[in-house]
Parts: sequence; C-alpha cells; structure tokens
Amino acid sequence: MSISDADLVAAVLTPEGFALLESTDPDSANTEDQGIALNLALRKAGHSPEVSSGVVHQIRLRHLAKAKLGGFAERMIFTRGGLEQATRLQVAAHHADRFRAAGLRQIADLGCGLGTDAMALAALGMNVTAVELDETTAAAATINLMPFENARVEMGDATEFDLAGFDGVWLDPARRTQAGGNTQRIFDPEAFSPPLSFVERLADAGLPVGVKLGPGIPHGSVPANCEAQWVSVDGDVTEVALWFGALRRPDVRRSALVLNEDGVHELHAASDFSDSSSVGTPVSPDDISGYIYEPDGAVIRAGLVVDVAESVGGSLLDPHIAYFMAPSLVSTPYARAYRVVAVRPYHVKSLRSWVKASGIGVLDIKKRGLDVSPEELRKVLLAGTGSKKNKKKATLILTRVGDERVAIEVEPAS
Repeated sequence: MSISDADLVAAVLTPEGFALLESTDPDSANTEDQGIALNLALRKAGHSPEVSSGVVHQIRLRHLAKAKLGGFAERMIFTRGGLEQATRLQVAAHHADRFRAAGLRQIADLGCGLGTDAMALAALGMNVTAVELDETTAAAATINLMPFENARVEMGDATEFDLAGFDGVWLDPARRTQAGGNTQRIFDPEAFSPPLSFVERLADAGLPVGVKLGPGIPHGSVPANCEAQWVSVDGDVTEVALWFGALRRPDVRRSALVLNEDGVHELHAASDFSDSSSVGTPVSPDDISGYIYEPDGAVIRAGLVVDVAESVGGSLLDPHIAYFMAPSLVSTPYARAYRVVAVRPYHVKSLRSWVKASGIGVLDIKKRGLDVSPEELRKVLLAGTGSKKNKKKATLILTRVGDERVAIEVEPAS
C-alpha cells in the first residue's frame, strides 16, 4: 500500500526520521533504483517502513529540487506537489527585489507553499509572515524558514488572513489539484486557490500586490491595472507575475524577463496587449533567406516579438506566427538564430526523399502554425534510414507563410 505525502513528511519530522535524513548520503537516491536499494538498506538497519520511505522520498525530492534551488535544497523539506509549484531561487530573488525597491517592509506571503519566495523576501531583510492552508505543506515551510528570524509561518486560509499592519502582499495561488494520486494543472484563474478575483480585491483596496501565475494565462484575463511580466529561465517559460500598486513600474504594461547563462535581460512595453498584435503581410517563401529567429517564450507570451524583430533589422515571416527573418546574424538574448540553408514546400514524401538522399540520421524539428507532431513526423521521415552512425544531423523549421506550408532547412547559428 502506498504511503501518502502527508505520512511521508510526518515520518521525517520525527526525531528519528530527521536525524536519519540529515545523516544519510544526499546522493544515495539519485535514481529510482538507488532509492529502492536505500529503502531496503534502511529497513534492514531496523528503521520502520514509514521512516525509511519518508527519508528516501525526501532525498529523492532534494535531488530533483537542486535544479530549482541549488544548494538550498539539501536542507529543505519537500512535498512533491509543493516542489512542482515552487519558485526557482533566482526568480524568487527578483520577486523579493521588487518589494525591497518599493520600500516595503512587512510582507504577507499568502499561500506560501514550501516557502521559497518567503525565503527570498526574508533574505533581503523584510519581515515575512507566510500563510499556508495545507498542514503538511505548512510544516515543511516551517522547517524551510527556520534559518530566518524575520520569517514565520501561520497555518490558515489566505482569503481570511488579517492583513492589518502589512504593507505588501505576495501570492502564489495553488494551480494544481490532486486526482488519483497525481497532480493536475488548473487553468481557470477563478479556480485557483485563492482565485485571481481575490488578488484584484486586495489591489483595489490599495495594497501593493504581486502574484505568480502560470505563463499560459490568456491576455484577456490579465487585469487592466497591473504590469504583467513573463519570466523564462534557460529558455523555459516558468511564470507570469502580475504587479499591482507600488510594485508596478510606471509606464510598463507588459514585459519579458529572460534569465540565462549570459545574465539577466528584460524587454518591456507601455502599450496594452490589444496594441501588440503584429501587422503586415506574409513574405513569399521564395524570399526567405539569411537567418530565421525563434523568439524566447517569454517574449512571445508578452507580445514583444515585433519589438525583437525590429531590433535586429528583421521582419515576420507571417503576421500571426512568432518566427522572423533578418539578412544578417545579430546577437540578441531574446531569440535564437538559425542560418537558412534551403526552403522547401511541406510535402512529407519529398522530405523523406531529401532525408534519405542527404544521409540524415538525426533530425531536429521545430514548428509553429502547423498541426504537426514533430515526434511522429520525425519517425516517418527517418524510417528506413538505418543506423544513426556516421549520419548527418539536420534541423527543420516547419511553419506557415500565408496559406503556404514550408519546411525550412536551417543550421543553428553560434
């Protein structure tokens, strides 16, 4: 019988469980097979099934959490659902810096989850009260915030918490639900816990408010009185943060924050989303040349593709598709560039012939504007080509230019 997340956390928060967790090699359960072996070893050493499973579970989650939280993960307590929604440490630092820059000191973190944002706020010297409704998650957050004297955890409903004495509010609403032992995403902002309407009421009452939401929120659901900032980390769009009141920057309605190995980059606009739609006519497939640029996901979500295209002297392939071309290679943190090798009509049979004649064995396929599964198409195009050994690698961009479907052979530009 499987052990619940609550029981697994409870087991490691006993004196025996916590001591065992802290004394066990943190790299002893990096894989599922290692976890099984460690579980058996702990049981043979005389530990109960609950404690053994709880320790292994935490070590596995700590290993997975390193990608988001680095070395901090080695001393934290996790739930699986909490880790899925937890803010990456470098992003949490940007959230906290907003509050510091606005001169706010007493912060309520409503729906704190595992406490990663509260940790960042406390690290920058603000006094933080983290509120969490779920008992197990609140217990984990309490452990995670113990190093910070200026942070405390209260268990309770975020929508009923008394905000008297607080000058700023941060929220990370629950956007997942448990079903059959698995977590499922929720996409309706009014189904979040707390809902987006609650956030708006706080802002309407005059409180500076920041809220983290999933990046797929439709532009039409973004309140009119906030700044919306989409964030990507190493190419992965992780969130959109809405900033109200003193946390919103003057003359910024939408922005893209791009964090990568080269640093921190931001692009923003004062115009509303209704003003961000691209205009113009599609180019002719015969005119596609030079370099194709694939914008960062945060740039696309923020409606800033045209801004990036103009910055490199480029133009859209199609007014409704987020690819643009430019005659020369211009370095930009907001898009990845590919050199155009050849442009072909999108015909599966002719593409199979090209793959075979060119000796291609590894094929990377990107697409926008076409109802195509790159994985399935790759199987079809590579079928019968034999071993990948000594085969060429190629990249295809599949897209639409007006009514025409095209397959653009490209090479990644350095």
